[in-house]
Amino acid sequence: MKIIFLDAKTIGSDIDLSPFHKLGDVILYPHSSEDEIPERVKEADILIINKTPIHEKTIHTAKNLKLVCVTATGTDNLDKEYLAARNIAWRNVSGYSTESVAQHTFAMLFYLLENLPYYNEYVKSKSYANDTLFTHFASSFHELNALRWGIIGLGNIGRRVADIASCFGCDVVYCSPSNSAPQPGYHQVDFETLLTTSDIVSVHAPLNETTRNLMDEHAFKKMQSHAIFLNLGRGPIVDETALVTALDHHWIAAAGLDVLTEEPMSKSSPFLNFKDSSRLLITPHIAWASIEARNNLMNIIEKQIITFFSEQK
Repeated sequence: MKIIFLDAKTIGSDIDLSPFHKLGDVILYPHSSEDEIPERVKEADILIINKTPIHEKTIHTAKNLKLVCVTATGTDNLDKEYLAARNIAWRNVSGYSTESVAQHTFAMLFYLLENLPYYNEYVKSKSYANDTLFTHFASSFHELNALRWGIIGLGNIGRRVADIASCFGCDVVYCSPSNSAPQPGYHQVDFETLLTTSDIVSVHAPLNETTRNLMDEHAFKKMQSHAIFLNLGRGPIVDETALVTALDHHWIAAAGLDVLTEEPMSKSSPFLNFKDSSRLLITPHIAWASIEARNNLMNIIEKQIITFFSEQK
């Protein structure tokens, strides 16, 4: 059995893939362009991919292909109708990075909420060494237990963030862009109420027709001027030009983003011209990628392969 990783670089070189070598002959490609894929998949029984596009043009040569495993939750890169027509199964993975994304959400929040870039620079610039007081009040911050946290999208990650925020004493509310039924134990409000009353707003929703450009100029204008906005869902949920405008006009205090409309970041991104790192923090889609989350992800993929072929037998 031949197992082909078409974009192994997306998993990271620090993850142990030796269990897959026990399942069959493994070939690892760090990255594969659409033109390279047809040749590389000719002998494949299993493809393991993340963002690689899988459709007729890329895998028409894969005569032995039985299973496509996606090392992610999203499957927009799969032509499912084509796979079904060829009787090729596919699997994705959900819930593997809940703890990692929740942790990163709070890392981003504290960086912005407690004005850590300012205090770090204050000390490293030797200003503290030349000060007369043991403390420094120039950039004040608030305690979480005095704040309302509004969550957009209450899936596994949203609930985990809500639970942790509650432990800090936050008044946690959420809204469902898809108007799903209220979830027991959580306080659901409408979108406008969430925006107008929350001190912190974090996005943990999937990208779909109801969330695309959900956070536009109109939405940011409704937020409180001291509010912090965090997006750990999907980039296109946010109108990026509108967010820069919101920061420029101080409609909101600060924003933290782990996802962008275009990844890697576009060279024409409106964020490149916003220089105040104390008010805008961007990380390169790393919230999901703790070592534990990636190991968990690949353990699940391994089990999916074993289960699939056991069922086939």
